[in-house]
Amino acid sequence: MPSDMDPSIKNPLEQLTIDQLRARTSMKWTTFPADVLPLWVAEMDVPLAEPVAARVHEAIAAGDTGYPSGRAYARALQVFAADRWGWREFEAEQTAIVPDVMMGIVEALRLITTPGDAVVVCPPVYPPFYAFVTHADRKVIEAPLGPDGRLDMETLRAAFASAEHVSARTVLLLANPHNPTGTVHTRAELVSVAALARSFGVRVVSDEIHAPVVLSGAEFVPYLTIPGAEDAFALHSASKAWNLAGLKAALLVAGPNAVDDLHRLPEEVSHGPSHVGVLAHTAAFEEGRPWLDALLRGLDTNRALLADLVAERLPGLALMWPEATYLAWLDCRSLGLHTTSATATATAPVVSDIAGPAQLFLDQARVALSSGHAFGSGGAGFVRINYATSSTILREAVDRMAAAVSGLEAA
Repeated sequence: MPSDMDPSIKNPLEQLTIDQLRARTSMKWTTFPADVLPLWVAEMDVPLAEPVAARVHEAIAAGDTGYPSGRAYARALQVFAADRWGWREFEAEQTAIVPDVMMGIVEALRLITTPGDAVVVCPPVYPPFYAFVTHADRKVIEAPLGPDGRLDMETLRAAFASAEHVSARTVLLLANPHNPTGTVHTRAELVSVAALARSFGVRVVSDEIHAPVVLSGAEFVPYLTIPGAEDAFALHSASKAWNLAGLKAALLVAGPNAVDDLHRLPEEVSHGPSHVGVLAHTAAFEEGRPWLDALLRGLDTNRALLADLVAERLPGLALMWPEATYLAWLDCRSLGLHTTSATATATAPVVSDIAGPAQLFLDQARVALSSGHAFGSGGAGFVRINYATSSTILREAVDRMAAAVSGLEAA
């Protein structure tokens, strides 16, 4: 148990009523009609952590709403990373503030690749990896996860070899922890990735936005702590762990051999983050650990509850046990609702939001889930469930889904 854990802090996931949540105007609660339970986009059903709220209120009261400045955010992450992950080589001076993680990824790609260069991704994976990479005029090459949902080194090797025929420069865009499976890459896996990348001259950009949300039984390993990762970049933010997507700010962190690349980052990129967002993220890393620990305890409880509910109410479906994030990957292929045409490809990702089993659950259960086909090869027939909600909502959602499956089987 971390020394800063405060057992007196209540589970943030059990503090808001459905009426309070439906009063929100963010994407999660306004995209679908009011009779739909939204368990899709990565917003949590929690109140703002008190230290974060206090920092934001102080800024508003003081009119401190100008442009971001200084390295307080990076220093806060530096201390957090040392304490939580043993990352003692982290240097605040080797960072840059960027608007958010995905924009930071795009800026990193612009530093180390040119239009037409190859970017390897490991599907099923976060859909914006496809959208942002292709919009930046880079070519996506897929290296799918193995059947166990983990990185497959031989598949990666084949992807790197294929990329050599596309461009002189290749980047591996890594989700660490992985979204949507919730897999936490082990140190041994990351060592293998780094060695393989180095042998092919591949640079790595590691999206570590979910790093603070690693649950019991797993340990997060920052990619930049791995031997051979000295020329890599990592992206960090308090956004996912403290529910701060609406307060834009992230950090692009350079390995020691990537610092010269970082120095070429255009100065105007630092104008994109919100100053109030920077203050909020800084407060989260500095003072929000007890709240985070209460959240992690709640997520542990919900993870076990979801697994039990699926086993009991949806026995024909298979839940991949998430080691991190608050997102769970549910195999619904037994329902026979997916088709090969609904599978995203590296050259033409499917961009529609709903298909296959997700459409069934939306139409018949009034539960909104993320449709697996949008996550690339291997995603068709799956759905992603956001279980960062109350146990009451989670139970009702699975009950509705079970009724929909029963209706399908009876038809």
